Amino acid sequence: MRTKRPVGLDDGEVARRLDMALEIVEEVEGVIIPHFQSPDLLVETKSDDSPVTVADRDAEALLRQRIESAFPGDGILGEEHGEKIGSNAEGFRWILDPIDGTESFIRGVPLFGTLIAVEYAGSSVAGVINLPALEEMVYASRDQGAWHVARHQDRIPAKVSRVSSLQRALFTSGGADGYKYVDRMEAYDQVAAVCGKARGWGDCYGYYLVAVGRADLMIDPIMNLWDTAALLPIIEEAGGTYTDWTGVATTHTSNAVATNGLIHEDVLRILRSNNAPK
Repeated sequence: MRTKRPVGLDDGEVARRLDMALEIVEEVEGVIIPHFQSPDLLVETKSDDSPVTVADRDAEALLRQRIESAFPGDGILGEEHGEKIGSNAEGFRWILDPIDGTESFIRGVPLFGTLIAVEYAGSSVAGVINLPALEEMVYASRDQGAWHVARHQDRIPAKVSRVSSLQRALFTSGGADGYKYVDRMEAYDQVAAVCGKARGWGDCYGYYLVAVGRADLMIDPIMNLWDTAALLPIIEEAGGTYTDWTGVATTHTSNAVATNGLIHEDVLRILRSNNAPK
């Protein structure tokens, strides 16, 4: 279920973009953290009823400015500021979520992150999950492995767990609301019932836990491209499996499941039996 390598992909060009992503994500911390747990933080509601703050918008604006300066021909898609079409439709595109987990951010909970992804010819080839309040990060690029950095220590390989049965697995998810919204509460209940432990660590933090081997599976019933694009290369390069609920390895999906790979088919079997959304 691993994604295929895009034809014509230049590893050197991917490396240049990943290096830039790692540089600018630290700059973005300087925009986000001053607003975290601030009593003066103003929260607005977008047209889809999701929250947004000045930190979201300013962080994405900085990301876009730095990317456009370094790679003016690349496309950019961000949650807060829309899409800039690149000069080559089959070339590179950046996909940005400045604060994934805004609900956590506005409540002062440190389980939020910045997601940066790089696509080539429509396939995600590099991704970064940065957790600024926790000072931890995981990142990866196609065929170059996944790497974990904790509290400014030297990087180490990011590896998924070796748990091979759902009965021993730690299942994490964002909670019941999304499952209720898509009328798939039974899927959540059945996965939680069969797994050894179930915890409500959602958003990109849950996928981070899978990538570094601290959790064994993460499921989301509702996803957008800016939520998914960074996750697939990280999970795959860490040795895991990332698909939609039908088992297709893609970021262009409205739902997602990430596992250590060993239990993936068992999870999909439950999701499919509950008529999961396509």
